[in-house]
Amino acid sequence: MDAMPHPRRVRASLGRVCLGLALLFLPGCERRETAVARGNREQVLHRGIGPDLADLDPHLATQSGSYHVLSALFEGLVTEDPVDLHPVPGVAARWELSADSLTYTFFLRAEARWSNGEPVTAQDFIASWRRILTPSLGAENANLLYVIQGAEAFHKGLTGFGQVGLAAPDAHTLRVTLEHPVPYFLPLLNHPAFFPVHLPTVEQYGSATERGNAWAQAGRLVGNGAFVLANWRRGQEIVVERSSTYWDAVNVRLHAIHFLTFDSIDAEERAFRAGQLHLTDALPPDRIAAYRRDAPGLLRIDPLLGTYFYRLNVTRPGLNDPRVRRALALAVDRDAIVARLLHGGQRPAHAFTPPGTAGYTPAAALPTDFAEARRLLAAAGYPGGRGLPPLELLFNSSETHRVIGEAVQEMWRKELGVEVRLLNQENSSILEARRAGNFQILRSVWIADYPDPASFLDIWRSDSGNNLTGWSSSAYDGLLFAAARTTDPAARNILFQQAEALLLEAAPFIPIYHYTHVFLCQPSVKGWYPTPLDHHPCKQVWLGE
Repeated sequence: MDAMPHPRRVRASLGRVCLGLALLFLPGCERRETAVARGNREQVLHRGIGPDLADLDPHLATQSGSYHVLSALFEGLVTEDPVDLHPVPGVAARWELSADSLTYTFFLRAEARWSNGEPVTAQDFIASWRRILTPSLGAENANLLYVIQGAEAFHKGLTGFGQVGLAAPDAHTLRVTLEHPVPYFLPLLNHPAFFPVHLPTVEQYGSATERGNAWAQAGRLVGNGAFVLANWRRGQEIVVERSSTYWDAVNVRLHAIHFLTFDSIDAEERAFRAGQLHLTDALPPDRIAAYRRDAPGLLRIDPLLGTYFYRLNVTRPGLNDPRVRRALALAVDRDAIVARLLHGGQRPAHAFTPPGTAGYTPAAALPTDFAEARRLLAAAGYPGGRGLPPLELLFNSSETHRVIGEAVQEMWRKELGVEVRLLNQENSSILEARRAGNFQILRSVWIADYPDPASFLDIWRSDSGNNLTGWSSSAYDGLLFAAARTTDPAARNILFQQAEALLLEAAPFIPIYHYTHVFLCQPSVKGWYPTPLDHHPCKQVWLGE
C-alpha cells in the first residue's frame, strides 16, 4: 500500500536506533552525567507525557496525559493501589456504605492539608463539586458527577444546589447520596473531576465558575497532593516537588518529578536514548523491533483500556448521512493497520468498547467490508465518491497519526473514490478546534476513566461534554439510563450491547484499534506496575539500582 513506510527508510531508521542503543550501553565510555543518572542519585524522576498540557485545572483538563500530573498535585477522597488500582484511602481515612448502596459516608483524615497548610475539609469537596457542576464553567467532564443525586438537574439549571445529595455534618465528614447504586463509584472518585480545588486561591485570580482563570500556574496553584507545582515551562516541562504539607509525606520517596513534553514521539525516543528520560509516554512503531532485539529490558508493552478512533462531525455535508459515515467505517482495513504499522500488540477495533471490559463484550461490530461500503455510498447519492465534498482529517502532530491517516486516506481513495485531505496541527490548536466543533473528521483517543463499559459508552450520550460530534439519540440515552439502574450484571450488559449496536449503526465515529501501552522504561524505575488505566500513584514510585 502506498501509505506504508518505505522499507529502505524503515531499515535506515532501525539502523540508527541500533547504533544509538549500542553507543548508549557501551561500557567504559566517558560520558557527562545524564539526567537519568543524576535523577537516580537524587530521586528525581524524568518522564515523557506527550504533548504539553493545556490546563492544570482538574475540572477543565481533558487530555489523556493530564491525569499523570494532576494526580501528583491533587488527591481525592480515595486513591489507588499501585498494583491493581483497587481503591485505598486518600483524603478519606475510611468510609461506610448504606444498606441500600445509595449513601456513602466519608471520614476525612484530620491531618490532610492543602499545600498552603490549611486543612482539607468536607466543605472543600462540596464547594469544588458545586464549581464543576456550575453550567457557566462549561466543564466537559461535569456529567461524571451525574451519579450524585440531583447533580444532573442542577447542572442543567433545573434545580438549586440544595437539591444535590451532598452534606457535611462536620468538617471531616462528607455524606454523598447517589441517584442509583453505582458499583464503580469508588474508582470513579479518582478521576480529576472529583478532585478538590482550593476555592479561595481560585477566586483570587478571577471567577471560579468562568473559563480563563489563570490560577493553575506555578507560584499560584494550591493543591493537596503528594507534590506541589514548582515550574511549568510551556512546551518543555512541568516540574513538581515533594510537598511538605502532604499528610503522608514521610512515605513519598521521590523528591521531584520532571514531566517532559514532546510533540514528536521520535524526539521523545531520542531523549530516552540520550539519558534524559526514565520513561517515555510512547514509542514509534518502527523502533519496536530494534528494542525487542537489542534492549528488551527497556521495552514495555502493557495492557491499556483504550480505543483509537476518528470522531465524525455529523453536522457537516456528507457526514450528516449515516450511510456515508458507515461507508467510511466499513472501508477501513484495521487488520492491515495493526499488522503493518503498529507492531505493539494492539487489536483491531470493530466497536468502541474493548472486548472483555469488566466482563462486557460488544455484540455488534463494524467489519471491513468494501463492497457494502460502496453500496452504502451509492445509496447515499455518491456512487464512486462522485459529488461528495472533499473531507478533511484533522490530527495532532505525530508521526504515527500521520502514517495511520495516510493509510486510511488511501483506503478511502482506492475503495470509495473519496478525497480526503490530511491536516495536522499542534495540540493546543486541536483542543480549540475540538471544543468549537471546527472539524470534519478528528483523530481521537479515549482511555477509560474507570474499568467499566459505562466509561466508554457514556461519552456518546446526548448531554456528554465529550461527545463533540453533534450526534444524539434519545433511544441510546434511554438504554444507558436503564443500564445505570440495572444491578444484575448480565441484564446490564445486554442493555449496553443494545446501546452499542445502535451507536455502531449510526456511526458518529470510526474505531481503528484498541490500545496497548508501548513505551520505554529504565530498570531503575521501581513501583511501576502494568495497569489497564495507565495509572501509577506517584507516591508509590521510586528510583533504585
